[in-house]
Amino acid sequence: MRTHRQLAVATATALSLTGGLLALTAGTATAAPAKYADDFNGDGYRDYATGEWGAVTVTYGTATGPGPKTVRFTQASPNIPGTAGDAGGYADGFGGQVANADLNRDGYADLAVADRSEKVGTKAGAGAVTILWGAKAGLGAKATRLPAKSSLAFGAALAAGDFTGDGRPDLAVADTTGTLFVYRGGFSSSGTTGSVTRLEVSPSGAEVLDPSAIVTGRVTKDSAVDLYVLGQGYKDGRLTQAAWFVQGGATPKRGKYTTYNVTQVDFGQVGVIADFDKNGYGDLAVSDTPYNKGAGAVVVLRGGATGPATSYRLTQSTSGVATAAGPHDRFGYALSAGDTNRDGYPDLAVGVPEEEAGSVENAGGVHVLRGGRSGLTGTGSQWFTRATAGVPGSASEAEMLGLYVRLRDLDRDGDADLLASGDLYRTGVLLRGSGQGVTTSGAAESDLDPTFPQ
Repeated sequence: MRTHRQLAVATATALSLTGGLLALTAGTATAAPAKYADDFNGDGYRDYATGEWGAVTVTYGTATGPGPKTVRFTQASPNIPGTAGDAGGYADGFGGQVANADLNRDGYADLAVADRSEKVGTKAGAGAVTILWGAKAGLGAKATRLPAKSSLAFGAALAAGDFTGDGRPDLAVADTTGTLFVYRGGFSSSGTTGSVTRLEVSPSGAEVLDPSAIVTGRVTKDSAVDLYVLGQGYKDGRLTQAAWFVQGGATPKRGKYTTYNVTQVDFGQVGVIADFDKNGYGDLAVSDTPYNKGAGAVVVLRGGATGPATSYRLTQSTSGVATAAGPHDRFGYALSAGDTNRDGYPDLAVGVPEEEAGSVENAGGVHVLRGGRSGLTGTGSQWFTRATAGVPGSASEAEMLGLYVRLRDLDRDGDADLLASGDLYRTGVLLRGSGQGVTTSGAAESDLDPTFPQ
């Protein structure tokens, strides 16, 4: 089960190097690009853009974290091209994927919004990507369409990063054929872009990939941001889940196609890239929730000089992980990386939305697994549910806490805080990071949707 909020994230849109995360840098430019790739109004504070099928919500940041100003956009909003669907319902894919970067390098971050369902001309489901341009007043004054290079659910997956290593942010867009389009920097608010590189997952047809997300970060040690396209499809006629590596560079090039579950597929894989062992290569942590009768797992593909190298699997049966693996727990349903304890190694938050809390079924919870010299392990891991002392609220059936998680230094004190939520109709929880890891001291309820880009 994946809901529309999970589809709203281009899971690892690159933002900063804080805490060892390998991610987007704005590069050196005379036009003074935005300090943060998500500062839409240029005030020096990070903002939070979340999507759902039919709408995008932007919460503007302040010196102390998310602030009170929130704006919601649909295709019925002024200046937004296209036609809104059924009042933001499932028939309208606007907001299905979002990615942010200062695309025109004017000092204000911009927001790319995908709609894989958009009708373009007479072509139903052609798909579209719309760029909302940042300004001093924030987003909304101007928006333009990205020139589409496909008419088959263009925008099925979306991400931003400096994929060519030239210091300018680029956009990567996938369609449902497994084709990836890399739009080079040189974006303007009039709708022009740099040149476009087209890559197929398998020109021979041996691999077929229907993408669910693009994950970005520095896997190799060069200056360009790399990509993994996550999805489900076939390899030599056999059903599979897969991660397709695309190496960034002056000309991005097709890399290894890695399968990690060839018995069941998940139509909403999520992932994140971080250097969990600090060896200079970014590792991909990717969900495999169907594993072991739905108990779930996280597969880690270690980074290397040319992309993915060896791999290992983490489950609730891994030594040191607090809870036991059970059918349909969905360990790995949501993932986010950040340094929660200031030791320099990124940690991994893992949502387990269908885990029990005591005797309460499907109450859900979140594991925090530690990064270290050996990578991610269960040693020193933490486990939080509504039943954990100090966490606000109480465990309730079918809340599914851990459907959505995000690690982000919201209070700017040097360690990542944990934001987690469950279903759409309940508030989430905010747990602060500290020198000893995530703590329940000062824990609070939070209405902020955790699905903003990593």
